[in-house]
Amino acid sequence: MATQLAAPVQGAILDDETISEFRGRLRGPLLTSDDPGYDGARAVRNGLIDRRPALIARCSGTADVVECVNFARERGLLLSVRGGAHNVAGNAVNDGGLVIDLSEMRGVSVDPIARTVRAQGGATWGDVDRESQLFGLAVPGGVVSTTGIGGLTIHGGYGHLRRKHGLSLDSLLSVEIVTADGQVRTASENENADLFWAVRGAGSNFGAITSFEFRAHPVGPVVQLCAPFYALEDGAPVIRAWRDFTAAAPDEVNSLLVLWSVPDDEHFPEELRRRPIVVVAAVYAGPVEEGERLMQPLRELATPLMDLSGPIPYTALQQAFDPFFPKGRLYYWKSIYVDVLSDEAIDTMVDTARARPSFLSGVTFWHLGGAMGRVGSEETAYGRREAPYLFSAEASWEDPATIEQNIAWARESLAAMQPFSNGGSYLNFPGFGEEKEAMLRASYGPNYDRLVALKTTYDPGNLFRMNLNIPPQA
Repeated sequence: MATQLAAPVQGAILDDETISEFRGRLRGPLLTSDDPGYDGARAVRNGLIDRRPALIARCSGTADVVECVNFARERGLLLSVRGGAHNVAGNAVNDGGLVIDLSEMRGVSVDPIARTVRAQGGATWGDVDRESQLFGLAVPGGVVSTTGIGGLTIHGGYGHLRRKHGLSLDSLLSVEIVTADGQVRTASENENADLFWAVRGAGSNFGAITSFEFRAHPVGPVVQLCAPFYALEDGAPVIRAWRDFTAAAPDEVNSLLVLWSVPDDEHFPEELRRRPIVVVAAVYAGPVEEGERLMQPLRELATPLMDLSGPIPYTALQQAFDPFFPKGRLYYWKSIYVDVLSDEAIDTMVDTARARPSFLSGVTFWHLGGAMGRVGSEETAYGRREAPYLFSAEASWEDPATIEQNIAWARESLAAMQPFSNGGSYLNFPGFGEEKEAMLRASYGPNYDRLVALKTTYDPGNLFRMNLNIPPQA
C-alpha cells in the first residue's frame, strides 16, 4: 500500500518502505493517520481547521527538523511548521503533506546575570514566564499563556509589556533556524544579519526556527492590573475618555479595550453573564503603588458593573485570558491599524460590537506606541510601527451552522473601520490571509520588496509557503 502526499507540481507517491526509512532517521515519532495520537497531533486551537497531513514528525531536536526539511524539499512535499498551533489561520497543519511538529521541544533556560532567555521553538509563553519569573524577569509575550513563542514572535508579539519593552521580536537577540536548503544557521545582528532582519516580522517564510534567544527585563513578580467592566451603553463616552487618558499616558501603562460580553462562567455574577460590556484592561510595567495611582482615572470613566483591578502575580496575569480561548472553539480574527481615533471612529467601533452575532466574540482595541513605536520602520521587517492603535474583530463561536454569519461580521467590521486607517494588518490576526499580496504590501510597506529579494535568496523554491506567503521572484 502506498501513501499519497500532496506535491506542488506533480503527485509524489511514497511507498511504505520510503516512509519507514524516513521514520528510522528520526529520533522523535513519525505519525500517519493509522497511528494513535494522529488526530490529536493534527488538531490546532481553531476548530474551523480540519486538515489531514499525511505525515506528522514530532521532532525531538534540531537534527529531526533538518531531516524533515530535506525530506520535504527532495520530494516536493507540502510542508508546515507547528509550534503552539494557536494562530487562527491554521497554517500549522496542511492537507496531504508533512508537518514539522515542535511541540515536544519546549526547553527554556534563563541566565539571570546576562538577563537572557533561551527557549526551544515549541515552547509556549507559559513555559517562558514560569522560568523567567523565578528571577523576576520577563520577555514581552502575548496575553494567552498557551500561545507558542514562535508564531507570535516572528510576526510581532503584542502583550502587556509592549509600550514599555516593545514587541516580542524587539527583545529577540538571535535564532537558530533551519532554512530550505537544510542548513542550520544562527541569525543575529552579527551573523546572517539580513536573515535576522527578515525573521523579525516575516519569519515563517524563511525556515523552521528551532530556538530563540531573548533579552529579558525586570518585571514582577507582582504587577498592578486595572480592569473595570463598564456597560456597553456607556461605551462611546468611556472610549473617548480612555482615548484622552492614553494620549498622555507614560510607557509603563499598557492598555487595551475589549468590547465583549461578561463570560457565562461561574466566576462572574449570574445576573451579569452575557451582558455586553467594555473592559478597560491596563497593566502597569513598574511599581505597583505607582501603577495604582496613575491608572485610577481609568476606573472612574463611568460607573463600573464590576472592577477586577488590583495587584496580581505576573504569571497569573499572563494566564487570565486562557479560559476564554479554549481549543476547538471556532475562531476568525481580523485586524486593521487605526490612525485616527475620532468620535466617528469610536461610534463605529461601538456599533460593530453591538452587531456581534455571538456573545463569545469581541472587539479589541490596542493602544500602541511607546517603545514599540520608537524602533525605526526599516530596522526590522515588521511594518506599521507608527500606527497609534490596532482594531481587531475577533469572531469566536461554537455553532458550525453560523460560520458564514460570524465570518461576515468580522469582515464587515473591518470594512467599517477602513476610513480611519492608512492600511495594514497585524499579521497574527489576518483572518485567513485572503487578500494575499495586497495585505502583505499594506502591512510591510517599503519592507516588502526587500523581503521578496531575501526570500529568493533563502527559499527560491518556496518550500516554506504554508503561511502568509511572500513568494520568491520567478
